[in-house]
Amino acid sequence: MIDTHSHLFEEEFKNDLNECIKRCKEKNVNKIILVGFSCETNRLALDLSKKYDLFYPTAGIHPSEAGINYQNDLNDLYSFVKENKVYAIGECGLDYHYGKDNIDYQKIVFKKQIELAIAMDLPIIIHMRDATLDTYEILSRYKGKIKGVMHCYSGSVEMAKEFIKLGMYISLGGPVTFKNAKESKRVAVEIPLEKLLIETDCPFLAPTPYRGTRNESSYVALVLEEIARLREMSASEVDEITTLNAKKLFNI
Repeated sequence: MIDTHSHLFEEEFKNDLNECIKRCKEKNVNKIILVGFSCETNRLALDLSKKYDLFYPTAGIHPSEAGINYQNDLNDLYSFVKENKVYAIGECGLDYHYGKDNIDYQKIVFKKQIELAIAMDLPIIIHMRDATLDTYEILSRYKGKIKGVMHCYSGSVEMAKEFIKLGMYISLGGPVTFKNAKESKRVAVEIPLEKLLIETDCPFLAPTPYRGTRNESSYVALVLEEIARLREMSASEVDEITTLNAKKLFNI
């Protein structure tokens, strides 16, 4: 298995990271995409990947980080990805959940990161929250040029299929295991398995039965098992295909 979206560099893991990694190996989680989302976390992801061979770092600017000093952050990102090996740009995107005060900055920073990903021939990791239409509108401008993933996707089946047409994979995390997550379960069943990825987004969004507690990368096995159950397939079949999908997208 590959956890395609993890933040194991966060403070929540400072006391037991080695134990978390051990649990990953016990669950056959052998590769983890370590996703940066700010100048600081991009460096944390890179530094951790140098210590452990199962980590593959990315670098990006989260929409919540977009503000008046966005050009300085972009300059730092440009320099960082040119000087260091990263496997994707992002996470980046649009997030209107807490308001739209910085919406103009969000859109600028999002577009610049898409263009950076295209220039470097890297996939892009998309964060989208309460901003489906704007996210789709911006991505559609780059149709035919982009590849990437809609991370922790929570939208409709219909929009998932539209994002796939733009060159995106759909990634599902812990919420697909929630009893009331009817649309996520529909997505798990109805989109082509060849376009599906699995993730944790740890330390956030722990799957059932750990909902409400700290998430960790080994729990991606629970996401896999739920998707296999919903699709009436064996876990090994879903594992094989989603792992190949991740290797193809991230070139690992």
